[in-house]
Amino acid sequence: MTDLYQLTMIQAYWLERLYDEAVFSLFVRRLPTGRNFLLACGLEDALQYLETVRFTQDELEYLGGRPEFQEPFVRWLADFRFRGEVRAVPEGTPVFAGESILEVVAPLAEAQLVETLVLNQVHLQTALASKAARVVQAARGRTVVDFGMRRMHGTDAALKGARAFFIAGVSATSNVLAGQVYGIPIAGTMAHSYIQVHASELDAFRAFSAIYPETTLLVDTYDTLEGVRRVVRLAEEQGADFRVRAIRLDSGDLGALAREARALLDRAGLGQVRIFASGGLDENEVARLVDQDAPIDAFGVGTAMGVSADAPTLDMVYKLTQYAGSGRLKLSPGKAVLPGPKQIFREEADGTAVRDVIACASEERPGRALLAPVMQQGRRFLPTKVTLHQTRVYAAKQLAMLPPGVRSLASVDPPYPVELSTGLTELTREVTGEVAAGNRMEGNRT
Repeated sequence: MTDLYQLTMIQAYWLERLYDEAVFSLFVRRLPTGRNFLLACGLEDALQYLETVRFTQDELEYLGGRPEFQEPFVRWLADFRFRGEVRAVPEGTPVFAGESILEVVAPLAEAQLVETLVLNQVHLQTALASKAARVVQAARGRTVVDFGMRRMHGTDAALKGARAFFIAGVSATSNVLAGQVYGIPIAGTMAHSYIQVHASELDAFRAFSAIYPETTLLVDTYDTLEGVRRVVRLAEEQGADFRVRAIRLDSGDLGALAREARALLDRAGLGQVRIFASGGLDENEVARLVDQDAPIDAFGVGTAMGVSADAPTLDMVYKLTQYAGSGRLKLSPGKAVLPGPKQIFREEADGTAVRDVIACASEERPGRALLAPVMQQGRRFLPTKVTLHQTRVYAAKQLAMLPPGVRSLASVDPPYPVELSTGLTELTREVTGEVAAGNRMEGNRT
């Protein structure tokens, strides 16, 4: 699972005996329109890959049959392992443009090969966690459930997405495999097909509640308010045995229908029955319903969150910043890369983040250093095992420390301040000069 050019470059490194240590940094060049921050996610899967990356015999035979690769190189790949180091911000950390989410330090070939999959996993989960954080923020304490699996882009995205959503504060998922693999609470109601196969809506309610007494009943298959009235009738029939927990609204003017449904339920003495809303929701629609004080207790959010519909991609890159102890940079317009290993210092006052400073890794500055060692010699380096629940709690705490404007759905102006340290600015100037001098010398030789 890599790009062809990774392998052709590695063969070239091998033939040229370029074996020295390299530093690569993974970061986002710029935030998507409408995003004030991103929520870093996907590190766990990246580390799992780095620990286990190998070339199987079938893979070696396939590469050996390709015209691009020499037989001695393919034999060399048989012993390929990642033996490097990784420094990273913890999953659930809010990050901003230009800030390293992780840095890989390893012999050049090792650090190069892993770019594709590391970037793939961190990009997907960071994009989805960032979207989910906005939905959770919009809900303002109301429950959010992940309903996105059916329209997400493949099974890996659906599984990893459920994990990212949970870290961002989503309470549960409809994805049963995510429940099995990660221990995430699973939740679900019923589809309209269940109602449709019965002779009447009330018959469907009777049958389903007999099997699942504490269920949520979908009431909008035919006429939403009539569906609510049939739930009331079911309650009258069952008396003390009635234990239905909620109704679900899935279409129409959800705010108006929620108010009318709440009134019908309350008049029937069913104040304990909650209202669950779904159907094309995103963070803006959730925020609108909450602002209207619609009596909705929980939201099922699907496609818009599942594919991060308004920002499905991030300008995330994995770039060389040091080789053989010397800083490396890139000067392409709009794609500049700063040299050397980095550290991010988050300065805080009274429990609120006030600015970030991107510095050289060797610098000491005020503030909380965000990048920490997580892998050494190709093995994860964690003093204690961090559970998914602990990561979720950490993310909630870090999000709460952002200024209110940065946490809001609207674009904040001015944006959260991210500055370069004096040391990093000076290093960039020095390396830029070295590159210019090297190119001049090459020009003179030509």
